Amino acid sequence: VQLQASGGGLVQPGGSLRLSCAVSGLTFGQYAVAWFRQVPGKERELVAGISRSGDTTDYADSVKGRFTIARDNAKNTAYLQMNSLKPEDTAVYYCAARRTYNRFWVPRDEYDYWGQGTLVTVSS
Repeated sequence: VQLQASGGGLVQPGGSLRLSCAVSGLTFGQYAVAWFRQVPGKERELVAGISRSGDTTDYADSVKGRFTIARDNAKNTAYLQMNSLKPEDTAVYYCAARRTYNRFWVPRDEYDYWGQGTLVTVSS
């Protein structure tokens, strides 16, 4: 099983980035997907999740209205569109998969598979 996160980079405050998570080695449509982020010295934070069919999503309060999670089951890929980025969004972003319909708002240790992380830096 492999989750390949990509799309991170350096962006100015107010800018946008789209992260991708390409998944292989499992039946993607049987897994909910989430994006977490982590900064040094802090816990890994769940920022967005999506059900296996894509009909249910949820977001941390800190990103609501700015981030959008989506998935394309035909392409085995999940996305995180990040708009109006702020310096406090700077972190390593990880995608994760959990075999469930829509119980994705759970602690990180309940996730089955993880990607390697992609760094997002928001700075002028």
